[in-house]
Amino acid sequence: MARESNRRNNRRDRDETPEFADRLVAINRVSKTVKGGKRFGFAALVVVGDQKGRVGFGKGKAKEVPEAIRKATEAAKRKIIRVPLRDGRTLHHDMEGRHGAGKVVMRTAPAGTGIIAGGPMRAVFEMLGVQDVVSKSIGSQNPYNMIRATMDGLQKEASPRLVAQRRGKKVSDILPKVETAPAAAAPVEAAEA
Repeated sequence: MARESNRRNNRRDRDETPEFADRLVAINRVSKTVKGGKRFGFAALVVVGDQKGRVGFGKGKAKEVPEAIRKATEAAKRKIIRVPLRDGRTLHHDMEGRHGAGKVVMRTAPAGTGIIAGGPMRAVFEMLGVQDVVSKSIGSQNPYNMIRATMDGLQKEASPRLVAQRRGKKVSDILPKVETAPAAAAPVEAAEA
């Protein structure tokens, strides 16, 4: 009995948290022909995220559009993943993601680039909180497969902290050293020549 009330409270808390924004990516109408005519149903694809490094997607099916969207949003909140971002604005490194015939390429970008991505991928990056990224979808144009391929690529991302932890080193040992002295000496050598 107590366990049921805890579940109910947890579910209520999760539903009432307005920290997640959601984006409707696709809605699909399907029909079933029956003896008396046609019965219509709707399938919705929704991406949710907190725009601070967490994102998830879900799909829902129902006889009415609002119910399908609600189901998809709940499914998306259950499947949220955390993605490390560099400076809170871009990816740490370039990567590829695959799902079925869908393949996506995502590349890190300098500040001011913006989100260069198409349709479903753009929704994922906006909900994730990425501000600068260059991406390309190759292969399947199906929004379900594009989002799954994007999520596959994002799950492969590793931050310097994760790599350092895995290798048992410090973050400063992992990152490349920036040398400033040789750059200042180079113009002097050119002037002598």
